Amino acid sequence: MLEIFDYEFMQRAFIVGISLSILTAVLGSFIVLKRYAMLPDALSHIALLGVGIGLVTHSSPIYVPIVVAVIAAISIEYLRYKKRLYSDAILSIFLSGALAMAIILINISDGFNASLFSYLFGSITAVSDQEVNITVGFTLISLLLLLGSYRKLLFATLDEASAQASGIPVFWLNLMLVVLSAVTVALAMRIVGILLIGALMVLPISTALLYKENFIKTIGMAILFSLTSVISGLVCSYHMGLSSGASIVLIALGFFIISLFLNL
Repeated sequence: MLEIFDYEFMQRAFIVGISLSILTAVLGSFIVLKRYAMLPDALSHIALLGVGIGLVTHSSPIYVPIVVAVIAAISIEYLRYKKRLYSDAILSIFLSGALAMAIILINISDGFNASLFSYLFGSITAVSDQEVNITVGFTLISLLLLLGSYRKLLFATLDEASAQASGIPVFWLNLMLVVLSAVTVALAMRIVGILLIGALMVLPISTALLYKENFIKTIGMAILFSLTSVISGLVCSYHMGLSSGASIVLIALGFFIISLFLNL
């Protein structure tokens, strides 16, 4: 089994996968508790629009999806918080609109190809050295930001109205959360795939919540489930020639189903 680490592309895939599995579990913990579980799916389709723009303009496949996802995340949070629009309605509008525009742009470009397929479903061979450096650096910065604002962010997550009344900058904390989620989704599409990244952010924390532990233990369990799913999924992808994203998500789903039966 250890021979898979002889290949540089597997080393890159594991470094990125482990980094993102930790970050998605932590971000997902706050997102799910805020009942904002559709956010990662909406952001992933918006990132697909970024990929479409990159294909048409022959721009960077890394930076364009990040920029597009971040702009959309800021717009979503502004409409939700400042304009008091319903979260699910906003996310549905952005998701469907971004997907429609992405399809048009893909049609204008060369259409579906191997590169686009790797964005949709994930590929262990698609991760570059540049993406490794960006992902590891971003993960460290994000975890430090989340750790530094942990108490205020948790308060705002559990009771937004009371947190705002207490003088906590709820809008800026929520904005930080959605922007970090947007960049994470854009970075994770190489390993997990645009169509499956939402599941990686939601399934581990949903599984951990079934055990009804305190928040710190729940995040720890979510990280454990996420790490195990990603590592096992990458190994399955290598040995069985399967899509890395589908393998990771199916294993995460397996953990959820088993935990559901154990906690009936």
